[in-house]
Amino acid sequence: MDFQLPLHIPPLKNPLRLGQKILLVGSCFTEHIGDRLQELKYSTFQNPHGILFDPKSVANSLVSYVNEREYSVSDIFYMNEVWQSWDHHSRFSSTNQNNCLQLINKSQKTAHAFLAKADWLVVTLGSSYSYRLVENNQPVANCHRAPAQLFQKHLMSSSETFDELSKSLEVVKDFNPNIKVLLTISPVRHIRDGVI
Repeated sequence: MDFQLPLHIPPLKNPLRLGQKILLVGSCFTEHIGDRLQELKYSTFQNPHGILFDPKSVANSLVSYVNEREYSVSDIFYMNEVWQSWDHHSRFSSTNQNNCLQLINKSQKTAHAFLAKADWLVVTLGSSYSYRLVENNQPVANCHRAPAQLFQKHLMSSSETFDELSKSLEVVKDFNPNIKVLLTISPVRHIRDGVI
């Protein structure tokens, strides 16, 4: 009786090499992989928006790096005594409005410059569930512990996920035609939404 599912994954034909620039975007697993790559002296930049789990947030972040989107006061909000962005992880939150925007926009500029010269883009998806603001259906990358009634939980279909990622990766490829993309899935299980 087998108690494990053996997986035999063939190695990449063109593996990641030292000296190459690697942008990693996605779930918390992205940061574990990125930290390990940094320990091994790879040139990496991890999660310019912070940890992102769903395909819509990942796709939106990639397009924002290419476009070097500059966030303004209208893109952030004040709640629980801090300024924050629906597009970003709480590590960008600040008690000071200008500081919040500076952190976000500095990361945007760094991501734009890094992506322009990156050899690899590693995307790690964590969940197909996307959260949207009830008031305007805006996708959010982070709920920032806001009341649950502000959000609608949306399970992205495989075709919706494919479309979102395809469109954003086309934008990335137009911006940096030489970049190679590695899509991965986080091994962290989200049991509360069901095993399947």
